[in-house]
Amino acid sequence: MMTSERSLIGGAMRALLLGLQLCLTSTGAAAQDTTWTQPFPPFRIAEGLYYVGSRGLASYLITTREGHVLINTDLEANVPMIRASVEQLGFKFTDIRILLISHAHWDHNAGSALIQRLTGAKYHVMEGDVGVVESGGRSDFQYGSDTTLLYPPAHVDRALHDGDEVKLGGVVLVARLTPGHTRGCTTWTMKVRDGDRERNVVIIGSPNVNPGYRLVGNAVYPRIADDFEQTFRVLKSLPVDYFLGAHGSYYNMEAKYARLVRGDSSAFIDPDGYLAYVANRERAFRTELSRQKP
Repeated sequence: MMTSERSLIGGAMRALLLGLQLCLTSTGAAAQDTTWTQPFPPFRIAEGLYYVGSRGLASYLITTREGHVLINTDLEANVPMIRASVEQLGFKFTDIRILLISHAHWDHNAGSALIQRLTGAKYHVMEGDVGVVESGGRSDFQYGSDTTLLYPPAHVDRALHDGDEVKLGGVVLVARLTPGHTRGCTTWTMKVRDGDRERNVVIIGSPNVNPGYRLVGNAVYPRIADDFEQTFRVLKSLPVDYFLGAHGSYYNMEAKYARLVRGDSSAFIDPDGYLAYVANRERAFRTELSRQKP
């Protein structure tokens, strides 16, 4: 391992330990997957696009001349680690101007209230998830009654709708509603420069049917199955070069990072992997839907 990588990991580990001492809100959730709180070296994916998450929870920093955008704040205990990653890349954490999320589950947004306080960033959330975010998870259709999965409520500054654009410093992100996993689950798209050409980035929110989800006869979320159908229609329609997602496991992040470190600058360009992942998740959805139908 190179000295710079050891430094990155060491700094992230120190930040994580501090966060675990200060922020206990999300530790019950984190215990479900130890990779969620394991540091991972921050790295450049493409021009102006960086990975600043943990080994198991993906966070992305989009840098601009007018400040930065952060997608996914992860667990509250992870905030110091995200901050360390941003700063190790040479950027100022306090220059984050806009917070975005993939969806309103504790593992992706529990740190939002803390980051708002630390940076003053404005929080943009898809309309279907606004109530969940502002209630700290209490109005979540599946997990609202589980006190171990709640998190600090955060104020939403802008409610988004399908196709809305988030603009900062010449960068444009497009919010695509891909519901089902949550009512406001959001897949983010943007364009990046790659030499003399422009490439499409897709950051999938989540197309997954979690254990316990009722796809048939769900009185709390009656159109959940229809919403998943919408998600797969949208995902299959998107142009994609860079395939990313709310968890690195969606797109084999660790294996691709290893290729990147070895010098493969195109490691995260994977349209075929994207199509295969979406097809796999759609098959899983249809299998579960068939199982639940009478």
